[in-house]
Amino acid sequence: MDTFSDDFRAGLHDLMRWRRDVRHFKTDPVDEALLTHCLDTFSLAPSVGLSEPWRIIRVTSDAARLAATENFKDTNARALSGYTGERAKRYADLKLSGMDDAPEHLVIYCDDSTDKGAGLGAASMPEMRRYSVVSAVTLMWLTARSVGLGVGWVSVLDPARLNADLEVPEGWTLVAYLCLGWPQENTLTPELETKGWEARAPALHIENR
Repeated sequence: MDTFSDDFRAGLHDLMRWRRDVRHFKTDPVDEALLTHCLDTFSLAPSVGLSEPWRIIRVTSDAARLAATENFKDTNARALSGYTGERAKRYADLKLSGMDDAPEHLVIYCDDSTDKGAGLGAASMPEMRRYSVVSAVTLMWLTARSVGLGVGWVSVLDPARLNADLEVPEGWTLVAYLCLGWPQENTLTPELETKGWEARAPALHIENR
């Protein structure tokens, strides 16, 4: 297809605007077919050398979920101790994880040891494999949002502890711990803005060299 309609482009732009990081989830389950539809998007993602280095763990057991949640709580407490004054108060007021309520927990890894792709592009820039995984996560996230689901990326975690708890293979690098489910509400404004943690830059800064 050479061109897309104005309506399509407008809809795509709206989809990107509505792609917010969700922390407040309903506990309603996600239909298996719908989850599969979202995860199938990984196969559409670009990857350096066609290495397809993404590895997905679906966290379903009570023990694994509890371990991940305790990991977040301990790591979050350490992070809070690094702030003082008003910044500490604002940090404590932030909800940085939807792990307690989200029906789906997905852990996305990059297999840095993969032979697929024969090292093309990754020999000089090995981090390209991880960038490829992030691209795949973004496509999945947009797909989830297009069917009404929300996604929250939990970054306040101890990766080494999580790797041990999940018993992941050597050579796998944690990229994203994602909570997925039905959002309690939809909003265009990130919570970090509404809670006064940070504001968006007024304009994109581009340099010419």
